[in-house]
Amino acid sequence: MMANENDKIALVDKANMLDGLARFPEQIKESLAIAETAERFNFLKIDNVIIAGMGASAISGDIMASLLRDKLDVPLIVNREYDLPKWVNKDTLVICISYSGNTDETLSSFKIAYQKKCKIICISTGGKLQELAEKRQVPFVKIPSGIQPRAATAYLLFPSIIFLKKIGLLKTTIETDIEETIAVTKEFVSTNNKIVPEETNQAKQIARKIHNTIPQIYGWGIYTPIAIRWRHQLNENSKVIARTDIAPECNHNDIVGWSQNPEISKQFSCIMLRDKDEETIDMTTRLNFMRDLFQNTAGAVIEVSPKGKSQLAKMMYLMCLGDFTSCYLAVLRGIDPSPVDIITELKKRLAEK
Repeated sequence: MMANENDKIALVDKANMLDGLARFPEQIKESLAIAETAERFNFLKIDNVIIAGMGASAISGDIMASLLRDKLDVPLIVNREYDLPKWVNKDTLVICISYSGNTDETLSSFKIAYQKKCKIICISTGGKLQELAEKRQVPFVKIPSGIQPRAATAYLLFPSIIFLKKIGLLKTTIETDIEETIAVTKEFVSTNNKIVPEETNQAKQIARKIHNTIPQIYGWGIYTPIAIRWRHQLNENSKVIARTDIAPECNHNDIVGWSQNPEISKQFSCIMLRDKDEETIDMTTRLNFMRDLFQNTAGAVIEVSPKGKSQLAKMMYLMCLGDFTSCYLAVLRGIDPSPVDIITELKKRLAEK
């Protein structure tokens, strides 16, 4: 990756983001313990579920919506707004997720959900969300603090899945899939952590290939939220512009742009999430067509595939690959992946209003 790459990583990754990401399998185990000790939720009737959150919290909801699309008998949507849809009522379960507990949009959604007498569960490290929940005697689940929210996905995602199981909304077995996810991501960390050289480190290799390009990540099906996660991590960790598009929708618009802008398209790298076991014949045909188009127009084309058998394990494998890639790209750019100064500046301005 670079001369004395471990020294360079240590110098650039000052807050040890990579070490935090490497704890993902252990975080899953800790999140399961947290979910087990949570109070029992006596919710008798639930017609729909809303995950209220922003950033990494909302991505957890997106992952659940894709993973459980064919497993839940009720709709599950993600809410990234200050308010809630008009149709929410006492039979709506609202899971408010905010790592800091101080996310404006999530706090606003909580207040509206409470006013509408929704069933509510709150997940955070504390903050105003904990204060609001305890004052109103709403179930609150406390998770470990002290890490970047985008490195705390396990604490936000897995308790939420377990709660849907406990409540009775998720009727299929999930425990075996979670165990496989722990094993698969543990194996991923062992082959892609910062001490593994670029020659055998897939995440470092991808970072090298997309360096000095504008990454465009293509997802589909269960990998739609994973593609979005890649973009968010490249935005926040690598501090680069990145874009996401989704198949098959992008076949009705995006590919036309690629066919007519050769002088611009060479500035982009295309990362395609593939999975031969999940792809239908139609999807494989579409993705292969896109790959061939990009190979003639983009600066680089990279196809990545997951490991594992269950959808959950495969989704988490590719999520981890994107997480590590984004940090290695930050190192190549000489930028600490942890600080997000522009977001901090925005929050200060909002606080002044």
